[in-house]
Amino acid sequence: MSPTTDAPTFASADPQELSLGQLLVSATRDISGLVRDEVALAKAELRDDVKAIARGSGMFAAAAIFALLVIIMLSAAFAYGLVALGLHPAVAFLIVAGTYLLICGILALIGIKQVKKVSPPERTIETTKESVAALRGGA
Repeated sequence: MSPTTDAPTFASADPQELSLGQLLVSATRDISGLVRDEVALAKAELRDDVKAIARGSGMFAAAAIFALLVIIMLSAAFAYGLVALGLHPAVAFLIVAGTYLLICGILALIGIKQVKKVSPPERTIETTKESVAALRGGA
């Protein structure tokens, strides 16, 4: 064992000359490195998906804010402005409600589109399957 490292390296040694313990240490180290690499790959792939989820969630939040504004604004200036133009109060309130409902629907559809962009980390799944197959084949 080298004084500067915690784990011995057996890469240059002939595998037939290594003891069972040395082979186990080498295999454990290699598997640990493989798992670390797979986790790093999964994190990199999921980063973009998390951004899409955040954008979609922001659109849902905006839709919720507009829904709240519908309640406030329906009883305020727009409806009374239409009444002032000579419309029946019920018709004026329905026009304002329909306009805000349309805005909420558009924002919700944009949010759904953003969330649907999320996909599983396909490269990570594929390389993990290959690693498992290689480990099973070598065992």
